[in-house]
Amino acid sequence: MNNKSLKTSVLFAIRLIFTGLVLTLCTLSLKAQQDTIVPVKKDPEKILRKTNIRNFTHNGFNFWYDKFSGHWAGIDFGFNMLVNPDYTGYSSEFMENDVFRSNTTYLNIIQQSIGLQKNRNTIGLVTGLGLQLKSYRLERNTTIQRLDNGRIEPQTLYFDHNQKSKLSVVSIVVPLLAEFQIPVNHYKNRLFISGGAYGGIRIDSHTKIKYRADGKKEKLKTPGHYSLQDFSYGLMIRTGYRWINLFATYDLVPLFKEDKGPELTPVTFGITLISF
Repeated sequence: MNNKSLKTSVLFAIRLIFTGLVLTLCTLSLKAQQDTIVPVKKDPEKILRKTNIRNFTHNGFNFWYDKFSGHWAGIDFGFNMLVNPDYTGYSSEFMENDVFRSNTTYLNIIQQSIGLQKNRNTIGLVTGLGLQLKSYRLERNTTIQRLDNGRIEPQTLYFDHNQKSKLSVVSIVVPLLAEFQIPVNHYKNRLFISGGAYGGIRIDSHTKIKYRADGKKEKLKTPGHYSLQDFSYGLMIRTGYRWINLFATYDLVPLFKEDKGPELTPVTFGITLISF
């Protein structure tokens, strides 16, 4: 299966997964609205005698008294694709990447949750701060170079048959997500789905070639901005239940600056490894 077929299949799978999640969300929402009354066989009069009404009325009796807590802080791991390619002016698709060797790691270290309900804690806004480490694995003998006019061109390097090439980008990311939570069986076990926008600031980028010379492992690391976008923004969706949390992002700006490289749209999908 070539990369184009793989990307098409992955995009179809992402759409299918999120369609299923939305349907599941609607089903659970309807289920959550149905009250279940469990009859008590004990004498109600005896129960009421032992009940101190002040415990219920002093600060209010509410199972949902806990503050709203969203899902952002943690460590995410994902895979990168470049979709909607336009290589006008180029003779080769040199940025065609290996999806499952092109990885993203999010270190989401700061989270702020804002509840939007007065008496419940299932709807709110989530923002925070994260560090994104993104890489694109290219053809093993292909890297990129920036010309004096800022235009990106492919560069072919031959060191040995085990050569590896990638482009790496480090960014600071700030999300703003609306999150909805549905309790399942217990009010603390919740299915959640959140969506919204995010912005990113690129703080570092470089290319790296790994190869062997005289039997020794070597690497050639070349820092540079490579006409990449300094600021980016896009759409993000996150969903999960208990230990299984998934996410996907879609950039609304191309990878390279206008007229400086091929037009490519970054897409990332993955899973949360650790939640803080």
